[in-house]
Amino acid sequence: NGNLSETIFMRQPPGYTDKLFPDHVCLLKRSLYGLKQAPRAWFTRLHTFLLSIGFQASKTDVSLFYFSQGSASVYLLV
Repeated sequence: NGNLSETIFMRQPPGYTDKLFPDHVCLLKRSLYGLKQAPRAWFTRLHTFLLSIGFQASKTDVSLFYFSQGSASVYLLV
């Protein structure tokens, strides 16, 4: 799950409601499946990781990463 850059709150999920504080909300620190920001947060995390291990991002296609070392090349299309 990717880290969120925005502040996002959600209602307590059914079955996990705190009986002492039923009207409290949850502050999300990580993205959840189904959240509008989830794909962008996931891709940002993947992008950062791939760059940190030596991949380079394509300038023409944001979903293409490549790594070259000697005569070997790896292309990763997300």
